[in-house]
Amino acid sequence: MTHTNFTIFHPAVFVLLGIPGWEAYHIWLSIPLCLMYITAIVGNSILIVVIITERNLHEPMYFFLSMLAITDILLSTTTVPKALAIFWLHAHDIAFDACVTQVFFVHVMFVGESAILLAMAFDRFVAICVPLHYTAVLTWRVVGRIGLAIVTRSFCIIFPVIFLLKRLPFCRTNIVPHSYCEHIGVARLACADITINIWYGFSVPIVTVIVDVILIAVSYSLILRAVFRLPSQDARHKALSTCGSHLCVILMFYVPSFFTLLTHRFGHNIPRHVHILLANLYVVVPPMLNPIVYGVKTKQIREGVAHRFFDIRTWCCASPPG
Repeated sequence: MTHTNFTIFHPAVFVLLGIPGWEAYHIWLSIPLCLMYITAIVGNSILIVVIITERNLHEPMYFFLSMLAITDILLSTTTVPKALAIFWLHAHDIAFDACVTQVFFVHVMFVGESAILLAMAFDRFVAICVPLHYTAVLTWRVVGRIGLAIVTRSFCIIFPVIFLLKRLPFCRTNIVPHSYCEHIGVARLACADITINIWYGFSVPIVTVIVDVILIAVSYSLILRAVFRLPSQDARHKALSTCGSHLCVILMFYVPSFFTLLTHRFGHNIPRHVHILLANLYVVVPPMLNPIVYGVKTKQIREGVAHRFFDIRTWCCASPPG
């Protein structure tokens, strides 16, 4: 099929190139990408099922963890299947509205995951710094409001991006040198001033996430101060172990995201295919590792997984009624 490089106003389709310059390696790159995607989907799905079915996990911390797992599934599912379709089936075309939808969900999940990590940090702050007031502060009504605020904030911050893209005339190329649509990458194809897109696309989400990072840092500085004031070493170790998995997930989310952002903004000497490869890894590696980290470091989740596995094994091995 022949693709035209020039369109008027909104193109019917954009053409996603995948990873330009590495077309010969698309098949080989798709294998680890597919395996990581399957691991992310299976791991997060198991995590959600265990949290729902195990009554001892019906606590605010695990509610936020289930939100994180859902966000990870949506983030990777928004991007990876299309990338695999490009690598395997050479399905490069994506409709304009589908591209805008992909932009919306990618950025909503990014902002949403940051807010969820902040909520989890607040949960740990209350649990460790004011444990006697934990059930009074984090009631299910409050937890539900926090969850609703996370969804509402993410939606309201990213929703204007749809209109910022829809207002642009695209009369140049319809070729996107990427494996999925992202806001600034698509906006740069327009034949109009995209200053507003650049300012809003970078400033608002990044400032929001930086505020989240500052609040998380403040929470953990207060947590550490409270922990090191505990009288016994066992109490300190127990308090720190409850935060260990959360700190690992925070680092896995923020370090790659800020590294990707900084290299995209200042790493002009870094080849384009490296930027795109990092962007693909970012949407699949943290979602793959998060359930593994929580499964390894959280005793209640390990026991819940073992309990579910034992139930399934018992059901499968049970003799049919005679």
